[in-house]
Amino acid sequence: MEKIPMVDLHSQYLRMKDEIDEAIAGVIESSAFIKGATVTAFEEHLARYLGVRHVITCGNGTDALQLSLMALDLKPGDEVITTPFTFVSTLEVVALLRLKPVLADVDPRTFNIDPEEIRRKITNRTRVIVPVHLFGQCADLEPILQIADEHHLAVIEDACQSLGTDYTFHNGTKAKAGTIGTIGCTSFFPTKNLGCYGDGGALFTNDDALAKTLRSLANHGMEQRYHYDRIGINSRLDTLQAAILDVKLKHLDEHLQARQTAAARYDEALKNCEGLQIPYRAPYSTHTFHQYTLLIDSRKREALRETLQQQGIPSMIYYPVPLHLQKAYQPLNAQKGDFPNAEKISEQVLSLPMHTELTPEIQDRITNAIKNRNK
Repeated sequence: MEKIPMVDLHSQYLRMKDEIDEAIAGVIESSAFIKGATVTAFEEHLARYLGVRHVITCGNGTDALQLSLMALDLKPGDEVITTPFTFVSTLEVVALLRLKPVLADVDPRTFNIDPEEIRRKITNRTRVIVPVHLFGQCADLEPILQIADEHHLAVIEDACQSLGTDYTFHNGTKAKAGTIGTIGCTSFFPTKNLGCYGDGGALFTNDDALAKTLRSLANHGMEQRYHYDRIGINSRLDTLQAAILDVKLKHLDEHLQARQTAAARYDEALKNCEGLQIPYRAPYSTHTFHQYTLLIDSRKREALRETLQQQGIPSMIYYPVPLHLQKAYQPLNAQKGDFPNAEKISEQVLSLPMHTELTPEIQDRITNAIKNRNK
């Protein structure tokens, strides 16, 4: 039986092969492998797509998160509020910079940080809120921005899984994920909504001064060559990756639509499946389905995974252990039961194959295996 891939990047490449090959060849011909003109062009094109003043590319999504915190002139011990249910990078960079991570539980429907839980965690040392737009759906930003405004806090959007997602405010206006807070961050890891063929990341801001600082920080602290105004790091998107991303950006809306179409097919097939809960759609956000994630009774999850595996169907658990229960973060002094929603979700989530190349036939095979699991 043919095995189904969790993500099919090769088939996606074949549909853009001529464009991508030409773009790569152009970079090789120019031999401008670092900070080539293509990097600047891609930044401009992505800024236009997102409707944001500045895009600053960097080495990866983790660097983007670290640079965003470095740019805010924080001091050791300053508190940063974020979620326990996310990939480790969000918390990792806070700890690396000797800031104090403060966790707030998540909404059990969206899996994103709960604004009311944020409000409960604010102290006189709080400086930043980092909401994560998990799996392709925005956290509820409007109340988060209100809380931040009341307490004079910065908001760093972790949009690494949600590039292209739209957030709708109560007045009907819309903005792209990552462009709404003080700084937004994204990853171009190959499996992301907009992915390169290696590592890459970017930051977004509408603040001219912050953009200048971020560019300097990502380039060893330089503004003028060999003049160092601040302590920075070496984090850059190479020209080959920028060329690939610039091609794929032209197809991004098409790719997001393919993800949403695939998600709708999953929804229709699984909506009445006993013991499963399909993804919740928040009224304030579109969903671009970086992951298609079900909730299933924790006592039945492993049995379902085994059934799928036997039929050549992969699945993933994002994330099996919330961050406050991880060994590396024991210094947070959090205990099991402190974040009940995040803990319960981690025991129930199961992500199915999700990518731009899913066909109805492949999805039928997946959903039939799920529906027939107890027969």
